[in-house]
Parts: sequence; structure tokens; C-alpha cells
Amino acid sequence: MVALDDLAPIFQLTVREDALAGGLTVSHRGKTIVLTPDQGLASVNGRLISLSVPPVRDGKRWLVPIQFVTRAIAPIYESRIELRPASRLLIVGDLRVPRVVVRHELLGSQARVTIEMTPAAPATVTQEPGRLLVKLDADAIDASVQPFTSQDIVQSIRTADTTVTLDLGPRFGSFRSSTLASEAGGGRVVVDVLAAPEAGPAQPAPSTQPRPEAPPPVVTAPPGMRTIVIDPGHGGQDAGVHGASGTLEKDVTISVARRVKAAIEGRIGLRVLLTRNGDQAVASDDRASVANNNKADLFLSLHANASLQHQLKGAEVFYLDADSYGEEPKKLPPAGAGERLPVVGGGTREIELIPWELAQTRYVEQSGLLARDIEEQMRGRVLLAPLPIEQAPLRALVGASMPAVLVEMGFLSNPEQEQQLASSDYQNTIAQALVDAIVHFRDDLERARAGLAYQTSAAGRRPRLPER
Repeated sequence: MVALDDLAPIFQLTVREDALAGGLTVSHRGKTIVLTPDQGLASVNGRLISLSVPPVRDGKRWLVPIQFVTRAIAPIYESRIELRPASRLLIVGDLRVPRVVVRHELLGSQARVTIEMTPAAPATVTQEPGRLLVKLDADAIDASVQPFTSQDIVQSIRTADTTVTLDLGPRFGSFRSSTLASEAGGGRVVVDVLAAPEAGPAQPAPSTQPRPEAPPPVVTAPPGMRTIVIDPGHGGQDAGVHGASGTLEKDVTISVARRVKAAIEGRIGLRVLLTRNGDQAVASDDRASVANNNKADLFLSLHANASLQHQLKGAEVFYLDADSYGEEPKKLPPAGAGERLPVVGGGTREIELIPWELAQTRYVEQSGLLARDIEEQMRGRVLLAPLPIEQAPLRALVGASMPAVLVEMGFLSNPEQEQQLASSDYQNTIAQALVDAIVHFRDDLERARAGLAYQTSAAGRRPRLPER
């Protein structure tokens, strides 16, 4: 509730009380609002509107619900009025006050600060001693900073006036920033804060001992694998699983997907695409279409699990169960046996027509290999479910025309695992395990293409895979 005598000087209102009728008249430049105590209705320049609660007297003051500002005053006022109760903010006039949400995540040896704006506003990023300043071209900002644990790259994030300030820690080395457009006219500023390289050891005294070997070089992608598509499950209105403390599956999956993407691009040098880059809905079949249309060599779908048995916990890896398709996969033509069809401009092109529901069946064996690689890399790093690898006829995988798996990273329905899944440390551990598994999987495929047998430390000899 808000007092009418507090609103009167802000909006140049005249408030008169009719003692006989027991009503109130609020006027502004010849336009009137008529209120009646104990009535949730008001007349605004002759038009009835409803209020959440009726006006009430508090001593000598009259109180009205806060929505009175937008429901009753705005229609008779000459300037735009916007009320944002969650921010305790009242905007009067044509002011540019974007909503700003600031998120922080730790990606290995760097911190990423993402500033989402609605609507978009031009931004500049400058460095001052001990801090980075992100200044938005606006009259003010309606900002909120998502909570995060202070660390030695970015210690704190503050907002004031039109500026987001990143207080830097002792490990700060450099930064890079980019500005992107997002959905519905919004904008995004991404600031990657990089840690300084660690100082090398002191120069040793001369010695006759042999010098240590140089560190291994960065792994480069072989010709056989060029593109990976990572699918952060859910998004938009489909939040997925809700943890008891409010953690949403869609937030966990996009956070881990971004970490995996950054690690793969930095370590292996592959092209990595996400099926969604923000909080938007993506149809189930459209996720596999992203992989197919970009000729991806691997499809990885990320999810978090839930159960009515809250004690259940542990990560699981799924790949397609082709047994439910019966004899249908055997009727598919062999790879490379498509039809030659004429194309515009002359010549022909080989077109291979495969039913959507059967696209993954050609890659089940390779998908199983990828699932085992992921299980092996996760083991010892995170808790695994009693059956860490399972097969199921999952819709998210059936249309993918490449090796594809779905990873359930833990149970949000388990309070302990919810805390883990929401933490940067656990997400980084999951991401690193997935990257290591992809490196192993790539090496396994290269061995298979070369016709070499190979072994794993846990499961013994694996069957040789057919060439793709």
C-alpha cells in the first residue's frame, strides 16, 4: 500500500475527501479518479477499473494499493508510467531503463561475466586499476546480480547508476569482451576475464641431469572429427526438473554446455555448436536437426535427473536402444548407397533418404563406445548411478545421424546433488570429464578407421567398429 499524500506531489494530484459521501476524489488537470472506501472499484475519468484491495484510512492518511499508480493514475497522466514492483522502481516519462541481469561462471582458468539487457543498450567496457567497468548508454539500469562465490579472478560485482563494476582479484591477467543481440530485442555483453599465467619456477643451477621433457602440445583435431553439437536440455518455459532449493535443470544444462564448448575449442580446436545459446525453447527434433544440418560428427545431450525417491543420486549415460525397432534397421541401404538425382545447374548429387526414426540406428555401436568413454572418464571424479550406462529409445537421440548420447549429470531431486549441480566446481568437473571422453572417443575412432584393435583399462578389449 502507498499513501495518497505521498503520490500527490510526485504526480501533481489534488486529493479531496467528501466527508458526507465518504468518498475520495483525485484529480489531475481536469481528469478525475473517484474512490469509495471498502470498494475495490474506482472510476477513472468515467471508466470503471478494479483494484486488488479497496482504499483504507490509516489515521489521517488514505492508503491505496501500489497498482493504483498504473491502473488509475497512468490513464489520466500525460507521461508514460511504468512500475516495477520487484525492483521497487517507478519510471515516469520516456526514460531508457533496461532490465539488466548479471551472471558469473567459472570456466577453468577464466571467469565469464554475462550481462543480459532488455531492451538492448550500447555498452562500452573499460579497464581501470583493480576493476573493469561496463557502462551502458541508458538513463538508469534496473539491475540484479546473480549470487556467486568470490574467487581470485573476479572478487565481486557491483552495479550503480548505469555501470556494472567487476572488482578484479590477484590472478587477473587480461580480458576480452563481445556484444551480441538476443531474442525479443534484448542484448548481451559477455566479458571473459582471463587469469594471469603462473610464474615459472626459478632458473635451476647447472646440472648434469637430463632436462625434463617439454609439456605435451595442444591436441589438434584430426580430419575425421570436425564438428560437435552440444544440446543443453530444456529451455524457455520448459524449465525441466526443479530442485527443492530452486535450481532449474535448464540453467544447469546451459552452464555446463558453455563450459564444455569453451574447453573443447580451447584444448582440441574443434568447431562446437550449441542447440540453444540462451534461455529459449527448442523442439526435441530440432535439436538433432542442428547436428544433422551442420554435419556434426558427435551429438551430446545434457540433462539432470529426478526421482520420487529423493535418496537416488549419481550420473548416468544413455544411448539408443535399437532393439525396439525390430528388423527395420536391417532394411536400410548401406552407407553411401543413395540415389543420384539431378540438381539445378546440371550434374547430379547423391541423396540418401533415411526415415527420421531410424537415423541413429546406424550409429548405435559407436554411440555405445562414446557412452563407455564418458562413463570411464566420470568414474572417480563424480558419483555414478548403480547402472551408469543404459540404453533407451530416447526421442532426443533417434534423429541424430552421428554418434549420440544423453548424459544425466545427477539428480536434482536429491538435496545433496542439487547443491553439487548448482556449484561451479561440480560443473567444471563434469565438463572436464566430458572433454577427456571426447578426446578418447576421437582416438578410438581413428584407431578403428586404421583397422587397429584397442583396449580399455576397465572393460578389456572392445569390438572393432566399422568404418564410417
